[in-house]
Formats: sequence, structure tokens, C-alpha cells
Amino acid sequence: MKHTIDNTVTVDNCIFCKIIKGEIPATLLYQDGDFAIIKDLHPRAPLHYLAIPKSHFVTMEDADYYQSQIVGRMLKKISTIKEQLDLVDYRLIVNQGKGAGQSVWHYHVHILGGKQFGDF
Repeated sequence: MKHTIDNTVTVDNCIFCKIIKGEIPATLLYQDGDFAIIKDLHPRAPLHYLAIPKSHFVTMEDADYYQSQIVGRMLKKISTIKEQLDLVDYRLIVNQGKGAGQSVWHYHVHILGGKQFGDF
């Protein structure tokens, strides 16, 4: 079964693509040629960041080989800069589709920290 997504979102009107291009301001914490990490504007934890690939795709199902490699590098980079982000223990969340809570149609990883989380 295919995820329920908003097919009207394109690179031209995607909020995360606009942030990556510098058209919309965001608090940038890390950036390289493939992805950026920013503060979430609507935090769900004391520390809430978003890791966003610069390449536009919606879910892992949509990712090509290169984009899937970027996701792997993003996850590794989070672990290597966790002190810079003031993280000790942290939770990573990826919402895949509307039913899972995805509300921005550009793949991203939520990085949550700064508090004790319960069991999942």
C-alpha cells in the first residue's frame, strides 16, 4: 500500500526546500553539501531538531540510491555532533505518510532530546 501524501508539494513550493535555499529563515545548526540540521519551530521536546536532506523526496520509498546514502550519512552525523546539539540520550523519529503523522512532504528526521522519554 502506498503512503497517503500531498502530491501538490513540489521542489518549488516545499517549505523545507525553501529553507535549504535560504528563502525562509531557520536556525541552522549544521550543514554540508547534502543535508542540514535546523531547530524545529514547533518543538515537542526541550531539544527538537530536524535533519533535512537538500534533495527533495517524500518518503524512503521515494528515495533513489543516492538519497538513501544521504539518509545514512545524516544518521551517522547526528551521532558525531550530538554534543554540539547538547544531546546525551535522544530519540530519532521519521514519519512516513499522513497516517504516521507526516505533515511536511519532504523527508526529514526529528531529533528529540533534553528530557527522559518513556518506553516506546
